[in-house]
Amino acid sequence: MARRSKRARSRRGTERLSAPAIMMPGPIIRDIPTYELVSEHQLDAVHAASMRILEDIGIEFRDAMALATWREAGADVIGSRVRIPRELLMNKVALAPSSYRYHGRNPHRSVDIGGRSMGFAPVYGSPYVRTLDGERRYATLADFEAFVKLTYLSPALNMSGGTLCEPVDVPVAHRHMDMIYSHIRYSDKPFMGGVTSPERAEDCLAMCRILFGGAFLAKNTVMTSLVNCNSPLVWDETMLSVIRVYAEANQACIISPFIMQGANTPITTAGAYAQLNAEALAGIAYAQLVRPGAPVVYGATLSTVSMKTGAPMYGTSETQQLMFLTGQMARRYKLPMRTGGMRTGSKSTDSLAASESLQTMLPAILAGGNFFLHSAGWLESGLSACFAKFMLDTDQLTVLQRLARGMQFEAEDLAFEAANEVGPAGHFLGCEHTLRHYSTAFFTPETADLGTYEQWSEEGSQDALARASTLVTQRLADYEAPPLNEAIDEGLRDFVTRRKRELPMDSL
Repeated sequence: MARRSKRARSRRGTERLSAPAIMMPGPIIRDIPTYELVSEHQLDAVHAASMRILEDIGIEFRDAMALATWREAGADVIGSRVRIPRELLMNKVALAPSSYRYHGRNPHRSVDIGGRSMGFAPVYGSPYVRTLDGERRYATLADFEAFVKLTYLSPALNMSGGTLCEPVDVPVAHRHMDMIYSHIRYSDKPFMGGVTSPERAEDCLAMCRILFGGAFLAKNTVMTSLVNCNSPLVWDETMLSVIRVYAEANQACIISPFIMQGANTPITTAGAYAQLNAEALAGIAYAQLVRPGAPVVYGATLSTVSMKTGAPMYGTSETQQLMFLTGQMARRYKLPMRTGGMRTGSKSTDSLAASESLQTMLPAILAGGNFFLHSAGWLESGLSACFAKFMLDTDQLTVLQRLARGMQFEAEDLAFEAANEVGPAGHFLGCEHTLRHYSTAFFTPETADLGTYEQWSEEGSQDALARASTLVTQRLADYEAPPLNEAIDEGLRDFVTRRKRELPMDSL
């Protein structure tokens, strides 16, 4: 047989790389059991330890308005230290809804947060990007827009996310508006709001009123935003004021302590979780003091710390235990849960990055997570957002989502007719049953090379990182923006232009 031409080989390789991913219809649902790591007695013990922390040690609320609110509610307030009786605390936590609808500008893209529903958003907060040629540099607005477009095109990510990377070429005072506009213009999936000041949160709300209309925004949740406690046991003025802005407007907050076990928590896993739980519940209760029934997500950002270097570690057995505890506690309190993500401390997209990412994401799904941040592109403990790892992560994320759907089958799937047609010693590749099901039976990772060694060698010996980089280039070249009403677009751009004139570029 004549050898294929180099052009033909190249074309076949490109076709394999650009094969469309299987679209997962409808919401992403977990239909497998959640894993219960500890007994009910042990869960009670952790809860009781958290209550003791809040009642006896207390937590700092470094904000005058929050202190006044807690004092009026009946907490013991001395200086900035708030000690909260457990009955008061749990009465407020009970007001939070167990689920909520997270609306996208395309209503078909809306996501339920809670129950068995799962929402996945990409990397968040990275000041650096890893380019397709491997360069590590500060992120730009063009990088941010590229990540929004890739997220929009990915069936594995049903939420657009928030600060996908920090566009450092935009002044800090203006950055939040350019990011929100990018989410609105280049995607129609639900997005997150800014949290670096209450004024910026108000700007995000104003832009959502232009997009959705004031009446719709007053009754519906269109933003879910991340607020972090300063562990150990401090809620600062910025985070508390942002909670107020969003809770008053019925917009959701992920109340998420960011713990580094052994550094800002006790070193033992049970002790670390008792503290984390106290911090999260205090923030959730405060949101309910602001507005009873305000949507919240019970969150946990988890890592352990190397006792040799002080560096955060991901995918350890202890962080996995913390994830399972987070799921059990969230179900105990009847709250949606956030944890997990494709998180790694690796400095490159290598086997360590792959293993740590999987060891962080899989337990979070098995633990019953609802909101997954950092689901694609996270590298270097979050310092870098990597384009190639984004593609590798979404491939693996699709595998996990298909696993989470569980196994449902009907008589047709038992394939007796196929076995009868093929009989002993045959093969099933061309039988009628295979032809009916081959396009949906398996998910084929787009970043995988499934040819022979000879084919792979002839086509340039590309590793997974190179194939992922090629896919990123193809995706961005093929991208088409979802339609956006011209009047709304003009209104958004006018708002951003006016606010940028009002805000000094060096303002905080």
